[in-house]
Amino acid sequence: MKFRFTIGRRIGTGFGVLIVLTLGAFVATNLTLKNGREKTNEVTAIYNPSVSLLKDLDLLLVRAKMLITNWVSIQNPDDVPGKTAMRNLLRKEYPDLKKNIKKYETKWTNEHTKKTVDSLFSQIDSLFYTDRQIMLQLNSFASYEDASVDFLMRPMVDEDGPVTLQSQSILNKLTDVINQEEDDASQVTAQMLTSFNVLNNIVQFLGIALLIGGIIIAFFTVRSIVRPVGQLRDMLTSMAKGVLPTSVTKETGDEIGEMSAAMNNMIAGLKRTTEFANEVGRGNFTSIYEPLSGEDSLGQALLKMRTDLYENEQVLERKVIERTEEVVRQKVEIEVKNKELEILYKHVTDSIRYAKRIQESILPPENLIHRLLPDSFVLFKPKDIVSGDFYWISEKDNKIIFSVIDCTGHGVPGAFMSLVGYNLLKEITENMAHLQPAKILDMLSEGVRKSLHQFDNKSSAKDGMDIALCMLDYKKMELQYSGAMNSMYLIRNRTMQEIKADKLFIGYSYSDEQKNYTNHTVKLQKGDCIYISSDGYADQFGGPRGKKFMLNNFKQLIMEMHQRPLDSQKELLDSRFESWKGELDQVDDICVMGVKI
Repeated sequence: MKFRFTIGRRIGTGFGVLIVLTLGAFVATNLTLKNGREKTNEVTAIYNPSVSLLKDLDLLLVRAKMLITNWVSIQNPDDVPGKTAMRNLLRKEYPDLKKNIKKYETKWTNEHTKKTVDSLFSQIDSLFYTDRQIMLQLNSFASYEDASVDFLMRPMVDEDGPVTLQSQSILNKLTDVINQEEDDASQVTAQMLTSFNVLNNIVQFLGIALLIGGIIIAFFTVRSIVRPVGQLRDMLTSMAKGVLPTSVTKETGDEIGEMSAAMNNMIAGLKRTTEFANEVGRGNFTSIYEPLSGEDSLGQALLKMRTDLYENEQVLERKVIERTEEVVRQKVEIEVKNKELEILYKHVTDSIRYAKRIQESILPPENLIHRLLPDSFVLFKPKDIVSGDFYWISEKDNKIIFSVIDCTGHGVPGAFMSLVGYNLLKEITENMAHLQPAKILDMLSEGVRKSLHQFDNKSSAKDGMDIALCMLDYKKMELQYSGAMNSMYLIRNRTMQEIKADKLFIGYSYSDEQKNYTNHTVKLQKGDCIYISSDGYADQFGGPRGKKFMLNNFKQLIMEMHQRPLDSQKELLDSRFESWKGELDQVDDICVMGVKI
C-alpha cells in the first residue's frame, strides 16, 4: 500500500512537535518551580524565623546581664521595675523563647548547629541558676547592708566574675550559631536563584524552537489546508443562506479533494431535491424523484413526506373537528370544577372565620383587662385567621392571674390546642384552693398529656405549649411567676431583670422522668414594668438581610420603650414589627403583654 502523507498526518506531525516542545517546557518549568518553592519555603519558614529567634535570645542574654548587674550594684527596694523585669525574664520570657527555638530546631538540617544550640541552652540554664542564687541572697533592702553578702555577690558580676565570663562565652557561641544559620540561608537562596537561571535558559530555547516550528507549520497548513478549506467554507456559507453555488471546486488527491467531490455531488442532489420539494409544495403528489442512493436518508424522507402529506390532507379536516369538540367539552368540565372549588373554598374559609369568633370569645374582653390591669397592653397578631397563641386573665382571692400561651403550630391546629389550654387553665384555677403559678403549670402539663394521650415517648401526639404565667397581689405588692420556655422581664429603675423559664414544655416530654416547674416570687415597687411574650416576635424574619429579629433585639426594644405610656408601647411594638417584616410573610403568631405597677 502506497504511503500517503495525508492532511491528518501533516497536522499530527506538526502538532506532535509542538506538543513535545511544550511538554518539555512544562516539565522543566514545573520541576524548577517546585524546587524553588521548596527552597523559598526553607528560607522563609525555617531559616529566617530561626535567625530572628536566635537574635532575640542574644538580646535577652545582654539584657539579663545588665539587669543582674544592676540588681547587685544598686541598692533598691524589691518592687522596682528593674527587679520586676528580671523576674519576668527568668519566669516567662526565657522559657517562651526557648520553647519557640526548640520548635524550629527540629527542622534544621545541620546536626552540628543543633548540638551547639542544645549545649548553649544547658549553659544558659546554668547561668540563670547562678542569677537566681544572687537574687535570693539580695532579696531585701536590708540584705545589701550585710557585708558578707555584699562581699560574695559583687565579685560575681564584675568584669572578670563568673557571671560576666559565662555570659560573654555564651554570647560568642550564639553569634557563631547565628552566622552559621545566615550562611545556610544564603546558600539555599543562591541555589534557588541558580535553578531559576537554568529555567530561564530552557524557556528561552524552547520559546525560540516553538516560534520557528509554529511558523513552519503555519506555512504548510495555509498552503495545503487553509486555502482549499476556505473555498469549501464559502460554498457552505452560501448553502447555509439557501443559495446553491453555481461553480464546483477542484478535486485533488487528498482528503480535501475527496470532500470537494462529495460537495459537488451534494450540490447536484440538492438541486434535484429543491425541484421535487417545489412540486410537492404545489400539491403535485405524483412527481417523480430518485434518491442519490439506497442510503440517502434525506431522499427517502422526502418520499415518505410526500406520502404523509397526501394522507394528512385527507384526514386533517376530520381531526380538526374532533379536537375542537374535545376542547369545548374540557372547557365546560373545567368551568364546573372551578365553581365547585370556589364553593368549597368559601365553605372552608367561612368555617375558619367562625372558628375565629369562637376563639375570640375565650379571650378576655377589653373591660375585664382594664378593670384588673388598668395600666397594661396586649399586642395580639395571629399569623392566620385563627391563632395558636392566646392570652388569659383571671381573678381569684384578690389575686390577678395573667398569662401568655404559645401552643404548638399556628392556624387551625394551633387554635384547637388553644381551646384545650384555655379550658384546662380555667378548670385548674377554679378548683385549686391555694393558687400558685408553678402548681398551675404542673397540673396544666399533666392535663395536656391526659387530653392528648401522651403517656409515653411512643405517642404520636407530641404537641404542647410554652407559657409565661404571673400572679399579681396588689395588697402585698408581690408577683409570683412560673414559665415553660418563655421568660418574664421585669424593668425597675431602667434596669432589666430576666426571670428565666424552665426548659420544660407543657405536655409532651422527651423524658419519662416527671419534673415540676419552678415558682419565682418577686417583691414589687411602684413603677415596675412587667413583660411576657411568645416567641413569634423574636423569630420574625426581616430587616435588610432577611434575618431573624432575635430575642436580644426584642429585650433592647422593650428597654427603650418601657417609660412610654402603655398604649404608645403597643403602637411602637406593632409599627417596629411591621417595619422589620417588610414584604416578607409573618412566620408565627405573636402575643406580647405589658403591665405597669
